[in-house]
Amino acid sequence: MKKSLSPVLPSQRAIADESKRRSLVFSLSLIGATCVPDAFAQSSNYPSKPIKIIITHAAGGLPDTVARIYAQRLTERLGQAVVVENKPGANGLLAVQAVMSAPADGYTFLCTDGSSFSINPLIYKSVSYEYKRDIVAASFAARAPLYLAVHPKTGVSNFKELVALAKAKPGSLSYGSSGVGSTHHLSMEAIKTALSLDITHIPFKGSGQSVPALVGGQVDMAFAALPSLSGFVKSGQVKLVANNASKRSEQEPSTPAMGEIISGYDLAPVIGLLAAKASPPALIERIGQEMAAVAKMPEVIHALSLAGIEAVGGSATEFALALDQEISRMTKIVRDAHIQQE
Repeated sequence: MKKSLSPVLPSQRAIADESKRRSLVFSLSLIGATCVPDAFAQSSNYPSKPIKIIITHAAGGLPDTVARIYAQRLTERLGQAVVVENKPGANGLLAVQAVMSAPADGYTFLCTDGSSFSINPLIYKSVSYEYKRDIVAASFAARAPLYLAVHPKTGVSNFKELVALAKAKPGSLSYGSSGVGSTHHLSMEAIKTALSLDITHIPFKGSGQSVPALVGGQVDMAFAALPSLSGFVKSGQVKLVANNASKRSEQEPSTPAMGEIISGYDLAPVIGLLAAKASPPALIERIGQEMAAVAKMPEVIHALSLAGIEAVGGSATEFALALDQEISRMTKIVRDAHIQQE
């Protein structure tokens, strides 16, 4: 005769189910503890070796200046060397590829202005990288407005008079730039479109050529960084009439911003750190916190100001927003100016 199985009472079944659930939770917690690095521990032990910052421009350029000033203080704060390496060429592609090919471990960063992502993909067919797909923002380091300067031969003393002259003599004025697709070029094209001005573009190979051309009277106006112009402003050889930012700079408070004149205008170059997409978020956050602390140091603010640069020290989120806004603005300017890809 078969023995009958005793029925499992509801209370016993509940106890069995709860025991199985607790066992599963415990097992999963062990897996998580052994396989997933703790974000806090990862960040607190960072860095354990030198950090590299790769620059898209040559030594002495805007991103290079920013990176070297920050790197010195980061080295002191982190107790590890922060090394700056210049990889100019191929419109920034070499530097971006170097960051993308390095281990995504939070020890390799890119320092560049926004043009690498807001202008280059619009101008150059050779650009193969994509912002957000391949590389992400890490820290908003600085901002550096450009200044529109005019030659005395124009006879104008402010931006309003310059606009009046351009409208009275369409096609007779010229402006120099650092080359087709440069921020200097697109800053002026945005003004021409917004105010319906006819001013001839004369491209040069960098401010090293465009500023002397302005001082020599070969062009009537040009956008350039403040340090490139300040000596000529003091000697009366050129006059500042506006900057290409949304607001006035503390370095030149008497010079109006184009954002005061044209709604939504803000093309001041933004500079920051970026990292490969797969880099640990905790380490990106840590480097951002350190950059923010360095940006508040009086000696850093002073050193940057001597180069016409404003310290920001914003987060990865703030830099990402600044890049998104710049990409949107530059896309419209390039389209409206009918600039073709090279």
